[in-house]
Amino acid sequence: MNIKINKRSPNSQGMQRLRLAYYYGSDKGEDGKTRIKRHYEPLDLYVYHKPKNQAERQHNKEMMRQAEAARAARQVEAHGNKFQLEDRIKTASSFFDFYDRITEKKESGSVSNHANWVSAGKHLRRYHGKAELTFDEVDGEFLEGFKQYLLSESVTKSQTKLSQNSVAAYFGKIRSALNEAYAEGIIRQNPAQKVGSVKADNTKRVYLTVSEMKRMADAECRYPVLKRAFLFSCQTGLRWSDIQKLKWKEIEKFGEDHYRIIFEQQKIKNSASGKSLLYLDLSDDAVELIELENRGDPEDRVFKGLKYSSYTNVALLQWALRAGVEKHVTFHAGRHSFAVALLSRGVSIYQVSRLLGHSELRTTEIYSDILDEDRTRTMRFSVPRILSEEDEPETTNSCPHCGHPLEVAD
Repeated sequence: MNIKINKRSPNSQGMQRLRLAYYYGSDKGEDGKTRIKRHYEPLDLYVYHKPKNQAERQHNKEMMRQAEAARAARQVEAHGNKFQLEDRIKTASSFFDFYDRITEKKESGSVSNHANWVSAGKHLRRYHGKAELTFDEVDGEFLEGFKQYLLSESVTKSQTKLSQNSVAAYFGKIRSALNEAYAEGIIRQNPAQKVGSVKADNTKRVYLTVSEMKRMADAECRYPVLKRAFLFSCQTGLRWSDIQKLKWKEIEKFGEDHYRIIFEQQKIKNSASGKSLLYLDLSDDAVELIELENRGDPEDRVFKGLKYSSYTNVALLQWALRAGVEKHVTFHAGRHSFAVALLSRGVSIYQVSRLLGHSELRTTEIYSDILDEDRTRTMRFSVPRILSEEDEPETTNSCPHCGHPLEVAD
């Protein structure tokens, strides 16, 4: 094991925090690239990035002396009990650094999911109030305190109280990061297992009826590529992130006029291989929306020019109003519309779950609750009338062909 002194980037005051960098060698990642195995232990020592006088230079010299003493002591420990030291180093490493690395990876996925990771990290830093947070400090008591902070004290940019769903999302991201740290062996005990999650409110999911989807298809949208992409989501149930990154090489032809998408879905991963392929057959309308006549190179995006911005949802709302649809339409409403449309046509919830790429059936059951026609029919027509003057018809068991009464066995 090699231990070195490392300086972090300067903060707003022009100071650099010192830390110890532990190097364990290297290994091969899933992508085949060589990765340096290392951990950092933050020290409560700061140096001036650009010392301006003798006093500041003397300060830096003293801080480096203390850092070197800490480095030498750790090196001696490493020769004594290597494994015990490695465990202590891991738990003394920065949780903020670990969390930031995960957040950076999420940037290639869903825009809203990445934004939630970023926001959760900001709220965690405000709650902690210090530049560094080690894994040692993140215990059950710390997590419970952070949860209560989100529920009662934390506010948005406009100084309004966080919604229940925002609290649930942000606290969930911190728990997810700890679960990953536990899976990687950085921590031997997971404090997230001791603290309950925050339950989200059951928010109303906006979806379009078939009639509304047809009106949207007939209406003009300021951005044609956005229109095609949204209607494609209505036809396939794909998320924004999957549609935006969809490439021509992922669309394959079977037979004369049948097309299928074969790609790795953004949100679903297989724990064994790290990858999960989704096979999605395209309807005739979906094929029309990808405009095969404009097919580019295999690596080209199918929906070229589709970009997310703060104006995307505004453009969707304006388009919906132009179509006479008075609903708060976001891009994700396309996915909701796809699920509800299939369920209302008798497609099994299991099949819909597979098409949506859900890892758990209970996730899909949310859509079933939106349009539970059986429940409505039961309440309206099967419960006996007791406030009406009209007599209820007697229930009889009769032959459906001749009407002759049938005997019912006990």
